[in-house]
Amino acid sequence: MNFDVTHLKWTREPLHYEVSQDRIEITTKPHTDLWQRTYYHFRNDNAPVLQMSTKEKFFSFTVKTEFTESKHRFDQCGVVLYLNSENWLKASVEYENEFFQHLGSVVTNRGYSDWATTEIPATVKSMWYRLSCREDDFCIECSEDGSVFHQMRICHLFDAKDEIRFGVYACSPEDSSFRAVFTHMELTECRWPAHDGQAPDENI
Repeated sequence: MNFDVTHLKWTREPLHYEVSQDRIEITTKPHTDLWQRTYYHFRNDNAPVLQMSTKEKFFSFTVKTEFTESKHRFDQCGVVLYLNSENWLKASVEYENEFFQHLGSVVTNRGYSDWATTEIPATVKSMWYRLSCREDDFCIECSEDGSVFHQMRICHLFDAKDEIRFGVYACSPEDSSFRAVFTHMELTECRWPAHDGQAPDENI
Protein backbone atom coordinates (compact mmCIF):
# COMPACT_ATOMS: atom_id res chain seq x y z
CA MET A 1 0.00 0.00 0.00
CA ASN A 2 1.24 3.48 -0.78
CA PHE A 3 0.34 6.92 0.52
CA ASP A 4 0.49 9.00 -2.66
CA VAL A 5 0.11 12.76 -2.17
CA THR A 6 -1.13 13.16 -5.73
CA HIS A 7 -4.36 11.53 -4.55
CA LEU A 8 -4.93 14.14 -1.83
CA LYS A 9 -7.70 16.70 -2.18
CA TRP A 10 -8.54 19.76 -0.12
CA THR A 11 -11.74 20.31 1.77
CA ARG A 12 -11.10 24.05 2.21
CA GLU A 13 -7.59 25.33 1.56
CA PRO A 14 -5.47 26.88 4.33
CA LEU A 15 -3.76 30.26 4.36
CA HIS A 16 -0.65 28.74 2.79
CA TYR A 17 0.56 25.23 2.11
CA GLU A 18 3.33 23.17 0.54
CA VAL A 19 2.83 19.53 -0.44
CA SER A 20 5.49 17.03 -1.47
CA GLN A 21 5.60 13.24 -1.28
CA ASP A 22 7.54 13.31 2.01
CA ARG A 23 6.33 16.51 3.65
CA ILE A 24 3.20 18.61 4.00
CA GLU A 25 3.18 22.10 5.52
CA ILE A 26 -0.02 23.93 6.44
CA THR A 27 -0.21 27.52 7.67
CA THR A 28 -3.53 27.97 9.44
CA LYS A 29 -6.05 30.74 9.07
CA PRO A 30 -7.36 32.39 12.24
CA HIS A 31 -10.83 31.37 13.43
CA THR A 32 -10.83 27.93 11.79
CA ASP A 33 -12.06 24.83 13.60
CA LEU A 34 -14.08 21.61 13.53
CA TRP A 35 -16.78 21.14 16.19
CA GLN A 36 -20.47 20.30 16.29
CA ARG A 37 -22.97 21.40 18.95
CA THR A 38 -22.09 19.46 22.12
CA TYR A 39 -21.66 21.59 25.27
CA TYR A 40 -20.52 24.76 23.51
CA HIS A 41 -23.73 24.94 21.45
CA PHE A 42 -21.96 26.26 18.38
CA ARG A 43 -21.01 24.67 15.07
CA ASN A 44 -17.61 25.23 13.42
CA ASP A 45 -16.85 23.60 10.10
CA ASN A 46 -14.16 25.62 8.33
CA ALA A 47 -10.82 23.94 9.14
CA PRO A 48 -8.65 22.98 6.15
CA VAL A 49 -8.59 19.22 5.59
CA LEU A 50 -6.31 17.39 3.14
CA GLN A 51 -7.41 13.81 2.43
CA MET A 52 -7.39 10.84 0.09
CA SER A 53 -10.33 8.53 -0.61
CA THR A 54 -10.47 4.77 -0.29
CA LYS A 55 -12.91 1.88 -0.32
CA GLU A 56 -10.41 -0.30 1.53
CA LYS A 57 -11.98 -1.67 4.72
CA PHE A 58 -8.81 -2.63 6.61
CA PHE A 59 -5.78 -0.31 6.75
CA SER A 60 -3.62 1.87 8.98
CA PHE A 61 -2.45 5.42 8.28
CA THR A 62 0.53 6.76 10.22
CA VAL A 63 1.82 10.35 10.27
CA LYS A 64 4.20 12.46 12.33
CA THR A 65 3.06 15.99 13.22
CA GLU A 66 5.33 18.86 14.25
CA PHE A 67 3.93 22.07 15.70
CA THR A 68 6.88 24.04 17.05
CA GLU A 69 5.13 27.32 16.18
CA SER A 70 1.84 26.65 17.99
CA LYS A 71 1.52 29.23 20.72
CA HIS A 72 -2.10 30.29 21.06
CA ARG A 73 -5.01 28.58 22.79
CA PHE A 74 -6.51 25.75 20.72
CA ASP A 75 -3.87 25.84 17.93
CA GLN A 76 -3.92 22.22 16.70
CA CYS A 77 -2.89 19.80 13.96
CA GLY A 78 -3.26 16.08 13.51
CA VAL A 79 -4.87 13.15 11.75
CA VAL A 80 -8.44 13.33 10.46
CA LEU A 81 -11.16 11.25 8.83
CA TYR A 82 -13.69 13.77 7.54
CA LEU A 83 -16.78 12.50 5.75
CA ASN A 84 -18.92 15.64 5.95
CA SER A 85 -19.70 18.43 8.39
CA GLU A 86 -21.59 16.15 10.78
CA ASN A 87 -19.56 12.93 10.59
CA TRP A 88 -15.81 12.88 11.23
CA LEU A 89 -13.05 12.13 13.69
CA LYS A 90 -9.74 13.80 14.50
CA ALA A 91 -6.78 13.45 16.88
CA SER A 92 -4.37 16.23 17.79
CA VAL A 93 -2.47 18.17 20.40
CA GLU A 94 -4.28 21.42 21.24
CA TYR A 95 -2.17 24.17 22.76
CA GLU A 96 -3.61 25.58 25.98
CA ASN A 97 -0.98 27.74 27.69
CA GLU A 98 2.73 27.85 28.49
CA PHE A 99 2.33 25.01 30.99
CA PHE A 100 0.19 22.33 29.32
CA GLN A 101 -1.61 21.17 26.19
CA HIS A 102 -4.43 18.73 25.50
CA LEU A 103 -3.61 15.51 23.69
CA GLY A 104 -6.95 14.21 22.58
CA SER A 105 -9.46 13.11 20.00
CA VAL A 106 -12.89 14.17 18.81
CA VAL A 107 -15.48 11.87 17.28
CA THR A 108 -18.53 13.45 15.65
CA ASN A 109 -21.46 11.22 14.80
CA ARG A 110 -24.55 12.65 13.11
CA GLY A 111 -23.93 16.19 14.20
CA TYR A 112 -22.69 15.82 17.78
CA SER A 113 -19.03 15.96 18.85
CA ASP A 114 -17.27 14.58 21.89
CA TRP A 115 -13.78 15.43 23.15
CA ALA A 116 -11.58 12.96 25.06
CA THR A 117 -8.32 14.44 26.35
CA THR A 118 -5.36 14.17 28.66
CA GLU A 119 -2.97 16.93 29.66
CA ILE A 120 0.64 16.83 28.43
CA PRO A 121 3.47 19.36 28.92
CA ALA A 122 3.53 22.44 26.68
CA THR A 123 7.13 21.56 25.78
CA VAL A 124 5.93 18.65 23.58
CA LYS A 125 6.16 19.88 19.99
CA SER A 126 5.73 16.72 17.94
CA MET A 127 3.43 13.71 18.00
CA TRP A 128 2.86 10.62 15.84
CA TYR A 129 -0.61 9.26 15.15
CA ARG A 130 -1.84 5.96 13.73
CA LEU A 131 -5.40 5.73 12.49
CA SER A 132 -6.57 2.17 11.85
CA CYS A 133 -9.75 1.08 10.11
CA ARG A 134 -11.65 -2.17 10.46
CA GLU A 135 -14.77 -1.60 8.35
CA ASP A 136 -16.70 1.20 10.13
CA ASP A 137 -14.80 0.90 13.42
CA PHE A 138 -11.61 2.83 14.08
CA CYS A 139 -8.67 2.89 16.46
CA ILE A 140 -6.60 6.02 17.12
CA GLU A 141 -3.14 5.65 18.62
CA CYS A 142 -0.36 8.12 19.42
CA SER A 143 3.40 7.91 19.90
CA GLU A 144 6.17 10.27 20.91
CA ASP A 145 8.88 8.35 19.05
CA GLY A 146 7.12 6.67 16.13
CA SER A 147 7.90 3.21 17.50
CA VAL A 148 5.80 2.61 20.59
CA PHE A 149 2.14 3.54 20.05
CA HIS A 150 -0.48 3.92 22.76
CA GLN A 151 -4.21 3.55 22.26
CA MET A 152 -6.17 6.78 22.55
CA ARG A 153 -9.60 5.43 21.69
CA ILE A 154 -11.71 2.93 19.77
CA CYS A 155 -14.79 4.36 18.09
CA HIS A 156 -17.49 3.85 15.49
CA LEU A 157 -18.64 6.15 12.68
CA PHE A 158 -22.21 5.33 11.67
CA ASP A 159 -21.84 6.83 8.20
CA ALA A 160 -18.42 5.37 7.33
CA LYS A 161 -19.84 3.12 4.64
CA ASP A 162 -18.47 2.36 1.20
CA GLU A 163 -15.92 5.11 0.40
CA ILE A 164 -14.25 7.11 3.18
CA ARG A 165 -11.64 9.88 3.26
CA PHE A 166 -8.70 10.35 5.63
CA GLY A 167 -5.61 12.52 5.96
CA VAL A 168 -4.39 15.54 7.92
CA TYR A 169 -5.69 18.87 9.15
CA ALA A 170 -4.57 21.98 11.03
CA CYS A 171 -6.52 24.91 12.41
CA SER A 172 -6.48 27.89 14.77
CA PRO A 173 -9.89 28.41 16.39
CA GLU A 174 -9.00 31.79 17.89
CA ASP A 175 -7.15 34.83 16.52
CA SER A 176 -3.86 33.13 15.64
CA SER A 177 -1.96 31.33 12.91
CA PHE A 178 0.88 28.81 12.92
CA ARG A 179 2.73 26.41 10.63
CA ALA A 180 2.07 22.68 11.02
CA VAL A 181 4.39 20.09 9.46
CA PHE A 182 3.45 16.51 8.55
CA THR A 183 6.04 13.85 7.67
CA HIS A 184 6.58 10.06 7.75
CA MET A 185 3.20 9.44 6.15
CA GLU A 186 2.61 5.74 5.65
CA LEU A 187 -0.33 3.64 4.51
CA THR A 188 -0.12 -0.04 5.45
CA GLU A 189 -2.15 -3.14 6.14
CA CYS A 190 -4.25 -2.80 9.27
CA ARG A 191 -2.02 -2.85 12.35
CA TRP A 192 -5.01 -3.00 14.67
CA PRO A 193 -5.42 -6.76 15.21
CA ALA A 194 -8.79 -8.48 15.14
CA HIS A 195 -10.31 -9.02 18.57
CA ASP A 196 -9.40 -12.41 20.04
CA GLY A 197 -11.49 -12.42 23.22
CA GLN A 198 -15.26 -12.67 23.72
CA ALA A 199 -17.07 -13.83 20.58
CA PRO A 200 -19.39 -11.34 18.85
CA ASP A 201 -23.09 -11.48 19.62
CA GLU A 202 -24.96 -13.26 16.86
CA ASN A 203 -27.29 -10.33 16.15
CA ILE A 204 -24.49 -7.75 15.70
